[in-house]
Amino acid sequence: MKIVKFSINRPVTIFMFTVAAIIFGFISYTKLNLNLLPKISYPTLTILTEYPGTAPSEIENIISKPIEETCGVVDNVVRISSVSRAELSEITVEFAWHTNMDFATLKLREKLDLLRLPRDATKPVILRYDPNQEPIMRLGLTGDADLARIRFIAEREVKQALESIEGVAACSISGGLEDEIHIDIDEQKISLLNIPITTVTNRLAQENVNLSAGILKQKDSQFLVRTVNQFKTVEEIKDIIIEKRGDVQLTLGSIADVYRGHKERKVISRINGRECIEAAIYRAADANTVAVANAVTDKLKVVQANILKPRNMDYLIITNQSKFIKNTIKKVKQTALIGGVLAILVLLYFLKNFRSTLIIGATIPISVVITFFLMYSSNISLNIISLGGLALGIGMLVDNSIVVLESIQRYREKGTDSYKAALQGTSEVAGAVTASTFTTVAVFFPIVFVEGIAGQLFKDMALTVTYSLLASLAVSLTLVPMLNATLRRENSKEWLTGWLKVLFKPLDKIYSQFYLSYKKIQDFSFGHKKIIFITVIVLFFTAIFMTRFMGKELIPVISQGEFLINVEFQPGTALKENTAIITDISEVLKKHKEIESIYELIGKGSRGGISFQEERENLSEFTLRLKPGILGKKEDRIMDLVRADLEKFPTTKVKVYKPRLFSFKAPLEVVVLGNDLEMIKQVSDELLEKIRGVDGITDLKSSMEEGYPEIQIIFNRALLASQNMTINSVGVQIRNKIEGDVATRFIESDREVDIRVRLSEGFRDRVDKIGRINIRNGLGMMVPLKALAEIRIKEGPAEIRRILQQKSAVITGNISGISLDTAKEKVMAAAASIDCGPECSIYLAGQSMEQDVAFSSMIFAIFLAVFLVYLVMASQFESFIKPFIIMFTIPFGIIGVVIVGLVFSMSINVIVLIGLIILSGIIVNNAIVLVDYIGKLEKQGMSKMEAIKTAAQVRWRPIIMTSITTVLALVPMALDFNEGFEIRIPLALTLIGGLVFGTFLTLIFIPLVYSMVVRETKVTEEKQSRFLGFPKSFKMTPPLDKAKAKKP
Repeated sequence: MKIVKFSINRPVTIFMFTVAAIIFGFISYTKLNLNLLPKISYPTLTILTEYPGTAPSEIENIISKPIEETCGVVDNVVRISSVSRAELSEITVEFAWHTNMDFATLKLREKLDLLRLPRDATKPVILRYDPNQEPIMRLGLTGDADLARIRFIAEREVKQALESIEGVAACSISGGLEDEIHIDIDEQKISLLNIPITTVTNRLAQENVNLSAGILKQKDSQFLVRTVNQFKTVEEIKDIIIEKRGDVQLTLGSIADVYRGHKERKVISRINGRECIEAAIYRAADANTVAVANAVTDKLKVVQANILKPRNMDYLIITNQSKFIKNTIKKVKQTALIGGVLAILVLLYFLKNFRSTLIIGATIPISVVITFFLMYSSNISLNIISLGGLALGIGMLVDNSIVVLESIQRYREKGTDSYKAALQGTSEVAGAVTASTFTTVAVFFPIVFVEGIAGQLFKDMALTVTYSLLASLAVSLTLVPMLNATLRRENSKEWLTGWLKVLFKPLDKIYSQFYLSYKKIQDFSFGHKKIIFITVIVLFFTAIFMTRFMGKELIPVISQGEFLINVEFQPGTALKENTAIITDISEVLKKHKEIESIYELIGKGSRGGISFQEERENLSEFTLRLKPGILGKKEDRIMDLVRADLEKFPTTKVKVYKPRLFSFKAPLEVVVLGNDLEMIKQVSDELLEKIRGVDGITDLKSSMEEGYPEIQIIFNRALLASQNMTINSVGVQIRNKIEGDVATRFIESDREVDIRVRLSEGFRDRVDKIGRINIRNGLGMMVPLKALAEIRIKEGPAEIRRILQQKSAVITGNISGISLDTAKEKVMAAAASIDCGPECSIYLAGQSMEQDVAFSSMIFAIFLAVFLVYLVMASQFESFIKPFIIMFTIPFGIIGVVIVGLVFSMSINVIVLIGLIILSGIIVNNAIVLVDYIGKLEKQGMSKMEAIKTAAQVRWRPIIMTSITTVLALVPMALDFNEGFEIRIPLALTLIGGLVFGTFLTLIFIPLVYSMVVRETKVTEEKQSRFLGFPKSFKMTPPLDKAKAKKP
């Protein structure tokens, strides 16, 4: 090849190009972002709309249904679901995976802006699920001062200090107490004076204004004219005149208590039992997570010294995403380094030459550094997926160089000088190594057809492995032959001497026995072709059958050294009661010594990892941080113990789970669809009872289990009409008196404080007092509410769910100790025993639906990858038969994967399927080199059987070398049980099992199939001798046999 000749003839040029590549690679490495995950664009949008004071049924009809209908006309929408709760509508819109979510968000925003909703409903907020938009750090601020003061300092000073850091997008403050100016109206006084509460609200809004009146010009000067009448003190608000009755001026203070207080508490946050203010820090979209977190940590030292400590305040770090990232990257680097060292030791043993080993060993760091440059150019960050791909490729980086060097070395052993040996040896195998590299790279092209989370994860890994392999190919065809031609001495002696020789002697004996055993097996296989062929076929179909005993799941849950507990009380439970029970739960949790910190969020529940949380007084959430080193099964054991402890609290529903990185949906989600809500409830309750008895399914919850206590007001329409009133006008008056209304805002420096107008608590603190509230009728008179309507207490639905514009019930749960596939089978078996009738239907959603999408597209990608591998090989060999023979190695790999999976209790998931795709490109490489060399021997004059046996013996050593280096480089990755091991170990075991078994059968079965399929080529002894350079009687000796054949 011209590039090989150019590299050997221009060593300085190649050296300078290499140096330049290394420099650019190092610069790129320093600029690469360090993030937890690759960019994941989940095709789901959530629309939140609040409508204060409304029940779930009103939310469904007034808010949820119109928004659902509006969303249905947007392109690429595949599923719409809604949850209508008291005061809140939550619509989830799922799009096809290929959808451009930025464009979809804009389109949806346009449609929603045209929608007419009630005046008091908030503007619909569109939220987008992105794990990378979760807070990179969460802090808990504590102190001796009151919570309102701590929150004020957090908002005014701490927030500003942290948001000034480059790379910080926002700092969100929550918890504690917020100031609010209360206007508590005396119901009796305004009723006697016949003053509507809206008069007070409007008067406050009209008085608290600064207005511009224009510009006044006087001679050479001009003045800005403006009224300056905004409230400056609370006393000034008290003196506002509401009405004038004759000579009497009614001030606000005469009919209401006006004072500065706090907003009604809905959320309480505590760290290790002490109430705190939470500061959640979000990074900018293109920022480096680790760099931003480090900058925040440095800034916190300044904040601590200048802001917190002088006020007797302190902070605690609740979560720090960068810590997990740094630990993961550190461990991946260690495993990659160990894998690289093991690969070099293997090369040193086989080559027994320090200089040759050094040449090949240099290809690893050079290829990795070049990969960093290509990653930076492609905007790929260093994350747990791309680093896994890089660690995966370490062992494969030397494969091409091994084949090239081994070919050069054979020519050197024949007596060829270093220049010709480098040129001829590299040229001889250049086509084979290029083909083998492109077969590996080709398997990554089907990524464009992979849907679901698998495609999102696969992209970074695919590009990283591709870049590293292409870099190693370039190095093997340029730098390796150049160094061999330049650095090799003509009469170099064996390097291993002394104690190293003694050390390797036992290994030499093992290797020799291994080689002799291989020859015996090969001879046996040629004598018993049918037996071997049938045995391999039976093994393959047995392996396929045995996959049914391997569990299936979407993707392994990654242990991050923390887990969450969601606690739900009966709907209607007040925050005070909730707090008391949470305190008791916290005391129970403190008994577990493995727990390092406990963070409580009372009155707020997680939405499954999505970047917003639902505020309800009957919800609470714990974040439990474990001590370092507690991961995997240890973490699962503690979670099971915590579940058992929480069974002591029967009034609560508890869900214990790990943070989900790749999906916000529940592992188990069963949907009951229908139009009759009573029938849906009956079916869902029956199904829930059946599922409760299934082992391995935990934290079950049904959306239909309990209702929300309601005070229902049923108006007498005829009586309202006689009073010249409407239901809407009466409802607005009731809401203004109970919920209240923010009339205006009190401006204090650059801070705004709400001014809320409503009845004093003494007029609205009991159910019986609701009927005594006076309503102003259309005739201008006050009438008690109980005279206009029937007031009763009834339990209404806590939430109303709709999926595909039908009412539904949803049962959710987690799984523990069983696979998702097993859980699905058990749930569907339970569902099959229920008679739903034509009114209802049951189906699985959640992660099981995502799994079906991911698995179907991954299986399609595997078949497409296999086809592309065949296509590349057919082009290389200019043959249809030889690539077909090589393709037999892929089933061999599947056998090995199944064996390893069963031995190590490995489930079939997206990571394993990605490993199979990669394996289909790697495992054929040895067979390519073998079949390519058989063809060359035949062309040069050898008989088919002799060419097969000779090629198998000549290529034995490079095949074993490349396989062992690749496998040993993966072993540290397979044994690494540190952060992120759930991703790395299945991938490593898949490739190790496939390569070990596939390599063994490649050396046995491929020569056998070749002998059975390819026709005999007639040759002459003269051609054979002319090509080989030695007599026909010459026979190959074992690799370590020092006997040399003499040239004629």
